[in-house]
Order: sequence, then structure tokens, then C-alpha cells
Amino acid sequence: MSIHPTAIVDPAAELDSSVTVGAYSLIGPHVKIGAGTKVGPHVVIEGHTTIGRDNHFFQFSSIGAANQDKKYAGEPTTLVIGDRNTIREFCTLNVGTVQDRGETTLGHDNWIMAYCHLAHDVVIGNECVLANNATLAGHVQVGNHVTIGGLTGILQRMRIGDHAMIGFQAHVAQDVPPFMTVDGNPLAARAVNVVGLKRRDFSSERIAVIRQIYKLLYRSGHTLDEAKAAIAALKGTEDGAADGDIDNMLAFLTASTRGIVR
Repeated sequence: MSIHPTAIVDPAAELDSSVTVGAYSLIGPHVKIGAGTKVGPHVVIEGHTTIGRDNHFFQFSSIGAANQDKKYAGEPTTLVIGDRNTIREFCTLNVGTVQDRGETTLGHDNWIMAYCHLAHDVVIGNECVLANNATLAGHVQVGNHVTIGGLTGILQRMRIGDHAMIGFQAHVAQDVPPFMTVDGNPLAARAVNVVGLKRRDFSSERIAVIRQIYKLLYRSGHTLDEAKAAIAALKGTEDGAADGDIDNMLAFLTASTRGIVR
């Protein structure tokens, strides 16, 4: 373990022997940090925070601080961070609240750029990118392989589906379905996130079906219920290559209570 002599690590904190801690950082008593994680200089990690392996925290981040919910009364809620995440400068990740799941969760292999904010009870999946100044209010849920543009604000309790892409400086006040690219003010669905899907080795057959889903949702004039029925009818096309993607979309639409970006 390499701890800079100016850092303060509470004796009760649990750090793997391979963790490094930079100058003037502060780590509290209820913090657990896994192997290979690097904590840069001037980082504060506090609260009931559990961090996995091979993460990298850059300078001036605030990790595990009390949430910014006025109802919070100091309950021992948690922040859980997975493996291989990069947290850049001045990011703020808060613990959860007892009014929700009691935990804020960041999965694996995420790239969180400078000045991002993950509020209480936010859930982020795996392999997501949040560009500079992306701000997620409380209770937001983000799937896997999602890209969120810089200076984007996401209203509380919004849901962002797998493989979605949100453009620069967006105001997200409705759910963003899987696979879609959305941008503009007011926010609107523009197309399928084809570039992202190709980068993740989606076959041309799967992408063709997802394009049909987009047209049924946004270009057919269907009501949402009509679109859902038409999307379900696509199962088995292209030899069933996209059946899992269809199920993903239908489950997302069914669970939406705030409406979807139109």
C-alpha cells in the first residue's frame, strides 16, 4: 500500500494492500477500497462507501458525501462503485436515501468526466460515458453502454435505456428508450444509435430490426400501445436475431411511468 504522508486515512477504513492514495486525500472510517485502485491527490472519500478493483479517482472529487436531499437525517445509506471506473476531476457521487433503495450504484468500466454529479439513489450500469458536467438528479437509472453528452441535465427519476446516446447540453425530462439517439431543446429522438451499436458488434440483422422499432415508435403515427404491439410482432424476423433487443425495448416501455422522449 502506498499512502502519501499528507493523506489522512482513518484506521477503520479497509484498503487493499495494493491501493495508492495521493497527497492530501481523506478517507473515512466506513470506506472499503479494492485492489489496484488509485486515489489521486485532494480526493475525499467518506460515508458508507464500497469501491471495487482498479478504479482511478482524479484530484478534487468528492465521493460518498451526504446526499443533497433535505429529508436526509444522517442514515447510514451507501455508495457502491464497481471495478475499472475512471472518475475525473471535481466529480461528486453521493450516498442514497432511505426513501428509495438506500444506495447509489456505479457499475463497471464507466468513464465519468470532470464535474459530473451522481445524486442520491442513482443507478448506472456498465461501460457508460458521462461527458463533462453531466448532472444526474436523484433516483435516475441509466442502463449499459450509454453515452451522455456534456452539460446535460437529467431530471429526477428519469430512466435511460441500454445503448442510448444523449446529445450535448440536453434537458432530459422524459425516459430515453434503448438504442435511441436524442438531442436538442426541446429534446427529441433523432435516430438509432447506429455508430454505438456497430462499435459493440451488433449484426446488420439486429440493427435492421432496431431501425424498424424506431420507425414504429417515432414515424408511424401509432399510439404507444399500438407501437408496442407492432414491435412485439417483429419477434422472429431476421431469424430472431434481435428478439432480445425487442424484449429489452418492450420491458423498458412497459415500465415507463414518465413517458418517453418523443
